[in-house]
Amino acid sequence: MHGIDQRGWGRSISHPRDRGNTGPTERVLADMAAFISSHLDDNPDKLPVFVMGHSMGGGQVLTFASHPKYQENVVRRVRGWLLESPFIGFSPEEKPSALKVMAGRLAGKLLPKQQMRHAILPENLSRDPEVVQSIKDDELMHNTGTLEGLAGLLDRTDALATGRVRPKGGAVKSLWLGHGTQDKTTWFEASKKYFEECCGEIPDKEFKAYEGWYHQLHADGEVSEEFHKDVGDWILKRCEEPVQEGASVNGGKADAKL
Repeated sequence: MHGIDQRGWGRSISHPRDRGNTGPTERVLADMAAFISSHLDDNPDKLPVFVMGHSMGGGQVLTFASHPKYQENVVRRVRGWLLESPFIGFSPEEKPSALKVMAGRLAGKLLPKQQMRHAILPENLSRDPEVVQSIKDDELMHNTGTLEGLAGLLDRTDALATGRVRPKGGAVKSLWLGHGTQDKTTWFEASKKYFEECCGEIPDKEFKAYEGWYHQLHADGEVSEEFHKDVGDWILKRCEEPVQEGASVNGGKADAKL
């Protein structure tokens, strides 16, 4: 399994001014293409490659898988796409006011690299007290973005939420989406609506609702073992079986991760 520190996050930061400086959406998608392509190309055994994205990364993965520019060279070569609590819509607890969004967009045009901090309560991410404390203690989780990055995030989310951006079945073979019903960061209902209305062209798809779970399905206490098994079983099945046209289920370990 391979993971990526997105530009502006994790250990990609060499100076505090780099925090949250992801660049515009074009840069974000180009970084993803370079990361995914490197694992598709450096694959002498032709193993199936899966891409998984969580939260903001989930929205980015979905945007990338739907982008016309990358369909032939990258998307078609990926065996399956997994979305964990993807950012398709703000939860009611996190949704910014229309005035704040408008002011942020205007300021972003004038000062694109201006940093802005948006704190997300660790208690809203997981029900596990140890995980919550680890988030509070993690210096890499800085909750800082740039106005340019925020504008790009809002644009991508709006495009997904309104259905203007959706995956094409000819390129996307298989898709799995899991979301907790009590997620207080990204919105379960937005994910469910998107799956039902915008994923009809995908021949093999599955939606899993985790009743009562919070945002970090992979770290929501002892129950997370169920999530780990679901992901692993889904991936392993698609390593063994060919794509079945029209397969759809409502309700691993990925080679690449966001």
